Amino acid sequence: MESLTQRPRMISSNDSAPGLCSEDAHLHRRTLLGAGVGGVAARGLIGSAMMSQIARRLVAEEAAGKTDPAKPKNIIMLWLEGGPSQLETFDPHPGKRIGGSTQAIPTSLRGVQLADTLPQTAEQMHLASLVRSVTSKEGDHARAIYNVKTGWRLDPTLRHPALGSIISKQEMDVVAEREIPPYISILPGLHAGKGGYLGATYDAFRMGDPKDPVPDVRSPVGDERLQRRLDDLYNIVEPQFRSRRLQSLDSDRTLHLETTRSARRMMNSKRLSAFDVSDEPKSELAAFGDTPFGRGVLAASRLVDAGARCVEVTLGGWDSHVTNDTLQRSACESLDPALASLLRRLKERDMLDNTLVVCGGEFGRTPQINAAEGRDHWPHGFSVLMAGGGIAAGRVIGETAADPKLDPAKPLSDVSDPVRIEDLHATILRVLGVDYAEELMTPIGRPLRISEGEVIDKLLA
Repeated sequence: MESLTQRPRMISSNDSAPGLCSEDAHLHRRTLLGAGVGGVAARGLIGSAMMSQIARRLVAEEAAGKTDPAKPKNIIMLWLEGGPSQLETFDPHPGKRIGGSTQAIPTSLRGVQLADTLPQTAEQMHLASLVRSVTSKEGDHARAIYNVKTGWRLDPTLRHPALGSIISKQEMDVVAEREIPPYISILPGLHAGKGGYLGATYDAFRMGDPKDPVPDVRSPVGDERLQRRLDDLYNIVEPQFRSRRLQSLDSDRTLHLETTRSARRMMNSKRLSAFDVSDEPKSELAAFGDTPFGRGVLAASRLVDAGARCVEVTLGGWDSHVTNDTLQRSACESLDPALASLLRRLKERDMLDNTLVVCGGEFGRTPQINAAEGRDHWPHGFSVLMAGGGIAAGRVIGETAADPKLDPAKPLSDVSDPVRIEDLHATILRVLGVDYAEELMTPIGRPLRISEGEVIDKLLA
């Protein structure tokens, strides 16, 4: 593949490198590709050396048809934590011994059926594609979550950055003065994405139900008193802090100072309104389900429109070791309206081509129904839905057997065209304009590729 034959560029985690999905990337792209590099440099938006790098990458991507010069690429991840059952969602096998009581329903994509738990999503399936043969080697929740969110298996010597953190770094290297975080996790629980070896700067910004105020962005004191505090911070505390730093370090900039200024930009930004869904029509809130998850998904669509590049919304309740049918149906009651309405809204607002939607969890559930009427952990063939952002619509990758042999020695014998987690990551990064073969430098000086996967060409538009 093209990107595999390119020589990877080595970047230190502390170096600057051009990112292609920044908050104001539409301005940079139009100016670079339309008015030329000189015009932007004259405005002082960015240094000339970095400018030439960005210009070359943008021109190359334009020639490859990978980006729209007017719009950055975004990703919304609907994270189904706990292990959704493929058999009760995206890959039903009704009437078979593994199918349980779930029935299948037709969708807007000819020949493709979904479980009857997702009637609204079925009506939007012509906008999406399914991978029904995702496989991993991790059957434990914590290890599998790490695997899916980072694209790597857990390594005791290194913490890998989450997908959103990689995207965040690519963008923040170009546009440092952002008004809202590039990576946001809504209803994250204990598993919000981490920056790993890139550092905490690239951790996800966490927030709860969008019906509640965004945490820590409103000052508890008045403007005048706040300004006095900031003046003391900038003029007294910060100089003393800088004076104690090693001479070899940049004495004019500290992470403390940059973090404070970033927080102030966000506190003063008009873009904060994107977090608040209360001004949406009641009909739109109802369409998304008007649940914490539904409101989170609605907020995600607003946030990518306002400049966030990666928004992750978590829905729990899928860990169905007992009463599988009841638990899966209950979780789908929140997922179905939110997912269907998200696809519809992005399409109506001409945002789907530049917003990738990924919906899935850390693994699936066993074909066997256990003695407690539940299904257990199953990483050997589960489903992920993908739509928009450069992913082809109307495709189904892989297949699971309706009457599997369930040979413990050969768990993949019942899965056709298996897709690895790292291949999903490489494909996602590719459509987002990130060179997944690029090498980043870890803190111990070890160069490491962003992903070791290969692009799933059949998924590309």
